[in-house]
Order: sequence, then C-alpha cells, then structure tokens
Amino acid sequence: MKSFIVAFTLIVTLSLSSCSEGHQNPNIIIIYTDDLGYGDVSAYGATEINTPNMDFLANNGVQFTQGYASSATCTPSRYALLTGSYPWKEKRARILPGTAPLIIDTAQITLPKMLKKQGYQTAVIGKWHLGLGTGQVNWNTHISPGPNEIGFDHAYIMAATQDRVPTVYIENGYVDGLDPSDPIEISYKRNYEGQATGKNNPELLSMMWHHGHNGTIVNGVPRIGFMKGGESAKWSDIDMADHFLNKVKNYIKSKKDKPFFLYYGMQQPHVPRTPHPRFVGATSLGPRGDVIAEADWCVGELMKTLQEEGLMENTLIVFSSDNGPVLNDGYYDNAVVKNGSHTAAGVLRGGKYSLFEAGTRVPFITYWKGKIQPKKSNALVSQLDLFSSLAKLTGSDLRADDSVDLLDTFMGNSDMGREEMILEATTRTALRSGDWVMIPPYNGPARLKAVNIEIGNSNQYQLYDLSQDVSQQINLAESNPEKLNEMILRFKEIRGESYSKVKKIELK
Repeated sequence: MKSFIVAFTLIVTLSLSSCSEGHQNPNIIIIYTDDLGYGDVSAYGATEINTPNMDFLANNGVQFTQGYASSATCTPSRYALLTGSYPWKEKRARILPGTAPLIIDTAQITLPKMLKKQGYQTAVIGKWHLGLGTGQVNWNTHISPGPNEIGFDHAYIMAATQDRVPTVYIENGYVDGLDPSDPIEISYKRNYEGQATGKNNPELLSMMWHHGHNGTIVNGVPRIGFMKGGESAKWSDIDMADHFLNKVKNYIKSKKDKPFFLYYGMQQPHVPRTPHPRFVGATSLGPRGDVIAEADWCVGELMKTLQEEGLMENTLIVFSSDNGPVLNDGYYDNAVVKNGSHTAAGVLRGGKYSLFEAGTRVPFITYWKGKIQPKKSNALVSQLDLFSSLAKLTGSDLRADDSVDLLDTFMGNSDMGREEMILEATTRTALRSGDWVMIPPYNGPARLKAVNIEIGNSNQYQLYDLSQDVSQQINLAESNPEKLNEMILRFKEIRGESYSKVKKIELK
C-alpha cells in the first residue's frame, strides 16, 4: 500500500510538473508602421488603397477605433511604447538627429527587459530613432549604449530615419558591411569637403527636396545631415523593405524554440518613399500609396512565415503606427498631386505634428489566432498600455507608471478602456477625458505651411465632444464653460503649470 501511495504521488507530481512545463507564453510581435494614418488602411475606411493583409488582422482580431499613439511624432511615441512612460516627462524625447545619444536610461525598466525576465528572447528589427551612444559616436567601432543595453538580445536597425544620415544598418552595435579602410564620419552641422549635397548638386538627384532634406546625397536621394565614407555599408533604399523583412523572417525561424518578443519597426510610409520596383504603380497615389501597399505585403509575408513555422496559434500580434499621416514631409514625390480623393486621416482633423485627433489616433489592432475573437472596439486605448498589459499576460508583476493594464480589452474580453490620457505633439500637450478633448492655448501658427497640416495652435482654449464631433469642427469652450474648467483643472493636475513652455517645432 505504501509503495502504491508513493508511486501515485510520483505520477501526480510528474503530471503537474509536465503541465507547468507545458505552459508557454505566446510569442509577441509588435508591427510598428511609420506615419501611417487612420484613413490609410482599407479596414479603417480607405477606398483608394487596398490593404488586404492589414485588413485580415483587423477583421480577425480586435480593431480599435480609438487607439492612440502617445505622440504625433515618431521618437516620443517609440519612447512611450518601450517604457510605458509619457514622452513629455522626458525632455529629450523629441524628433532626434542621427547623432543623438540614447534617450532611454539603461537602468530604466523597459518592455524588452520585462519580457526577458519572463523568459523571452527579444529583438528589434527596423527603425530605431531613440538615439545611440552617449553623444560622441564613433561609427567605426562598437556603438554603445543602444538597443542591446535596454533589453534587446538582438538588434538590426537603422539609427534614425530613412531620410537621415547615417544611411547604414547597425547590427548589435556594429555597422553592417563596413570597410575599415573607408571609415564613416557624420555631422549635422557642416558638410565634408568634396561631398555632394542636395542643395549644391541638384543635377545628381533622383528625388528633389522640398524643405530640410538637402544634405548628403545617397542613391540620388538628399538626406538630413552630412556623411562621408562607409560606401560599402550604405543601404539600398528600394531594397530596404525586403531587407528588414528577410531579417524578420530569419529571426522568427531561428527563435521558435521558446517565446520571443519581436519589435518590427517598419520604415513605411515615412519619407523618402522608395518602393521596390515590384510595387511602383501598385496604387494610383504615387510613391506614398505604393509604399503602403509594400508595407501591407510585408505584413502578409510575416503572417505566411508564422503559418509555415506553425506559430500562428501561439503568437500575439499588435499592429499600429507611431503617429498620424503627412503627405509632403520634405520631398517632391507627388504625394499631394496624386492623392486624389484619398483621405489619409480619414474623418479626423490634423495629421502628423498635430494636437488634433489625426496626430495621435492611429490604426491599432490586436490579433491572436484562436485566442482573440473578431470584434470592433470603441474602447479608449494607448500604446502606453501595452507595457502593463503584456506584463499581466506573461505573469510579470512589473508595471509602468503611465501604463494601464488593459489586457482583457486587448484580448477582446472587455469594452473597458482608459478614462483619460495626455496627448502630445512637438512638446505641446492636451487632455483627452472620456469623450472630451481640451486643447489649451498655444502660440504659433495654426497651420504648418511646409506640410500643410493644422497643428492645433490657437490663442483660445479648444473643447470638443468627440462623441458628437469626431472631426473637431465645433469648439464648445465658450458654450460649455463648466466642462472646460473641469478639463483645465484636471489637465493642470497632471501636467503642472509649466505645460505652456514648449519647444520650437522642427520639421527636420
């Protein structure tokens, strides 16, 4: 009898152990597009662009109609996504040059650090734009600190943006393909002797610059900043989407033995828009429409890879954008001329750089085959909330101060969202509370002429009821002083009295 009890106990113990070991957190992939607007996806109402693969995620997952980036520009949104902290709390979280130091403290808890603690393999592939090094980068040696120092096991990135130098890929701190005999030099202040620029050598250009983008020429495209050397390491613009996609596919195939977190930072549809020849003419909208079609294809290829590797049922995909859309953002590429009836912002007012809704309300989708049931959700959610929500999902007790646990909402099991949040655009901020948005007075132009976008500046308070006026056409500040005062008081409680101290808007 004693031996039977011992044997039975052993069987039960082994069974429980097996169940425990068999429990595996899902793979997590964040697909983060660049400047993709609320109206740029056909599932969100686009009629002039067809995005079947993005639509598949939307139609088979949770499609959020009130999903927000934290900022109307790229660097701040990326900072918030990876830290769970409002970008306006970090004064360096602005659009960065390619030479900027890393703005995330290496001691700071981050999304990849948290997931590593839960047994995840972590990788970033694509656009970075959060700074590298300490401000004095030698591009010809190991570059540190960077993504590896804030929690990514593997990093294959471009330092900043496609329109900025350095125009090279960086793998785990080293420039990929660099010839030591042709060292790289980078400056955002002065050109190097003998180096052609967009300003001085227009005859060498395959793409003309409109504003700001008149520095070093690479592949016929003038960039922001100046670069010398590194010829063997320079990227091919038309091959960039394929290049990053192949890195993504190879990573998935090589890391499927245990859970992985992949942050896939797409460069599309940010300028310069350089679709591969396969996609030239894919839409009627010119290069901007064509690179959106290219990005959609990349999403489909990623999904195909997951299917081939048997990972679809154990992979959570989050799809979104770092900010709203812009047509002319520095180059003459016919984005405005060929836009036709397409509305990149959908029914929303504003766009990139703007405190109006189109600056931060973006496509936002969660998809997990077999775990998330298709639904359209009106819950108010922010990319900030991914930190605490993914922590909950993976069993971590870590939380970020500004991140709300909305796991049930992201999984489609709840319609509860945030009650409020601060919206940010080029260091200016506003308050979203319930259905209401309050934008305080700010000096400066109401419209940025270079990009032709209303950015929300006014000498008067602005108050909008989004439940009745999602396009923000009716300012209720004068007719509803009680609500306005309520919003002002709450805004100042969160932001403090210094909210009006803002930086000059820079487009480059």
